[in-house]
Amino acid sequence: MILHLYIARRFFRALGIVTAVFIAILLPIDLAEQLRRIGPDLGFGPVFELAVLNLPGKLYEMIPLFVLLATLLLFLGLARSSELVVIRASGRSALRAATSPVIVALGLGATAVILLNPIVATTSQQYDLKTALYRGAEERTVSVTAEGLWLRQGSETEQTVIRAGATNADGTHLFDVSFFQFTPDGTITGRLNAAEARLIDGAWDLRDARQWLLADTQNPEANVTVMPEFSLPSTLTRDQIRDSFGKPETVPIYQLPGFIDQLNQAGFGALQHRVWLQMELSSPLMLAAMVLIAAGLSMRHTRSGKTGIMVLAAILLGFSLFFLRSFAQVLGENGQLPIALVAWTPPMAAILLAIGLILHTEDG
Repeated sequence: MILHLYIARRFFRALGIVTAVFIAILLPIDLAEQLRRIGPDLGFGPVFELAVLNLPGKLYEMIPLFVLLATLLLFLGLARSSELVVIRASGRSALRAATSPVIVALGLGATAVILLNPIVATTSQQYDLKTALYRGAEERTVSVTAEGLWLRQGSETEQTVIRAGATNADGTHLFDVSFFQFTPDGTITGRLNAAEARLIDGAWDLRDARQWLLADTQNPEANVTVMPEFSLPSTLTRDQIRDSFGKPETVPIYQLPGFIDQLNQAGFGALQHRVWLQMELSSPLMLAAMVLIAAGLSMRHTRSGKTGIMVLAAILLGFSLFFLRSFAQVLGENGQLPIALVAWTPPMAAILLAIGLILHTEDG
């Protein structure tokens, strides 16, 4: 037990060193990027604020890399000081020696999902809002609630709020839809109800529409207009609607199941959010896989040679696993692979492969 605690403490120290180094590298780079994006006119304060808000999301994405490098730093340090030789000579197998870092990685992954994920979701959401504010861009165009789907479009002369009871997968074909038209100062001028509305280039194509003009009238029902077909100009595009849902990273994991249900009720498949949820739940296994990959290629005495090659191989394997998982995530979001296969197969396969490598090295 004392030996396991000692290795775990060394692993925590290595992880802290790696994280501090990357913070020192990433923060100045992000400051320069934010300065380029919003310009120097607003001063250093907003630039620093955006960089600080963006930093947790970047660090969160790189946790597997931190764990990989920390494991390499741990076992290379133990090998250089001959502590690894003593550990092996005491009867500890290579697999048992890697137990402490694996347990720490699993605990770190669970802590990241439970505690860090909501923090990163909040900072990412605030980063998007602050960026839109400082750049003078519009905030989100789309909102999904229990009442249905809400969209907003506007021009210099008019703003329109759209509510739909249901929609197709990309939000371009709405059902049971209402359009509320406002002046720039917030005065409502009209309302349109339609059985369905389809987004075409530059307009909404309405079917079975009824229009009420609400400005300067005491009895809107007296001026209602019934139209089998009607074309309403629109500033929205398919890409704007898709991008306005926001990244699933901006939704805390505790709220993600409910948000997915709301998307499903509105007619969206929510594939991206469902894949992200499973990827988050499987992240502890991903970190354990990174530890085992690094341990399998670095748990050897420095006198045996080829240390540099083994370290390079471990880094390449770790990056390969990371990119393979990202590629599988893209396929899952496009519906080409089952979600469970996308989220759980890469880390499980990597763990089995790494254990096989460690056992092979042990027998050799």
